[in-house]
Amino acid sequence: MAGEFISNEEDDEKRSRSSAFCWWRTVKEFQDLVKPDLDHALLNLTPILRLLRELERLALVADQGLDELRHKLITYRSGDFWLPAGGISKADMDVPPVITILLVGLSGSGKSSLVNLMYSVLGRSGLIPFAQTSRGSSNYTTMFLEEHNVLRSMRSGFCVYDSRGVDLNRMREGLEEISSWMSDGVRHYQPCSRTEDNAATIPQIGCQLSSARFTPRPVNCAVLVVNLAETAGAFKKGDLKPVQAIRDLFRCPAIRKSNENPLLILTHGDLLSAEERIDGRLKLCEYLGVPEGTGAYDIPCLTEQGILPEESDPVTSYALTEAIYRVLIQSDRTHLPTRKPQDWLLIVWSSIMCSIAAFFASLAFFFSKFGPKKIH
Repeated sequence: MAGEFISNEEDDEKRSRSSAFCWWRTVKEFQDLVKPDLDHALLNLTPILRLLRELERLALVADQGLDELRHKLITYRSGDFWLPAGGISKADMDVPPVITILLVGLSGSGKSSLVNLMYSVLGRSGLIPFAQTSRGSSNYTTMFLEEHNVLRSMRSGFCVYDSRGVDLNRMREGLEEISSWMSDGVRHYQPCSRTEDNAATIPQIGCQLSSARFTPRPVNCAVLVVNLAETAGAFKKGDLKPVQAIRDLFRCPAIRKSNENPLLILTHGDLLSAEERIDGRLKLCEYLGVPEGTGAYDIPCLTEQGILPEESDPVTSYALTEAIYRVLIQSDRTHLPTRKPQDWLLIVWSSIMCSIAAFFASLAFFFSKFGPKKIH
């Protein structure tokens, strides 16, 4: 009897602990979600009710599922989530030794804060900041690509790259830079110089030589980080320039692997009220054409006290862990078959034939200028 009483007390404590972080339960639409006669109308749920159901799912599985999902990430090795397709075995696939995840977004979107949260939740690092953020300094911006082993493990099967934010007024240059990272790969400590940088902030030659010594990594998946507080404010003011910039990043062909949409991670939502937080997410997901529930994760990187929530917020911790889990599943679906000698011969032969065709085409064009002209 005493053991049962203690067990009930522990369960009640866990439920109250989780409910303390369920900020969405204060909106009036949440009462419609818990109505007993809702089951017959599940197919006709409004977007806000579908979003509330997804948030409730995260809260329901957070306490029990966090350790299990985190264990999967700790024991993950590149290619573990690959599934057979097309009659090709895993041994014939070109699987990199480490999966590389690239964080992209506008300046101040919270990429570095998200990296620090990953260290806290996945690497059990506490409140130690591993990436410098711009929150403490308005003039600071990431000047190098930085590789982060967020599990703090020598056997980690994935790494996360923090990148420089895209300037809202120089979207073309930012998109070209992201496209080059996706096609050419990334290196730790790789400079991110742009035309607007002054001489004092441009990385020196010594830094570039140091970057060349690190292993280049192909980018397997890109994650789009969005500042939800700023985006909700833009919708409220009717200033859609920041939202259009987010859409340009989201639709960038280079970051769409296997024709799949990049995963959205919404940060700084804790700066908004519950109603503004819900409304901003719904409007952004509708604008981008993604599901309001499964297409994005709301992950506040800082609490109201300005510290990382770590494991004190099980819902945020689980949402972050599940987001990385989904990214790794998506990454393992993008591996291509290893090229065999006959494939390289075919590529060389095709290049030679194209060169010959281009040569004869130029000759035909050249001699057509000296041919007999038709007299009218």
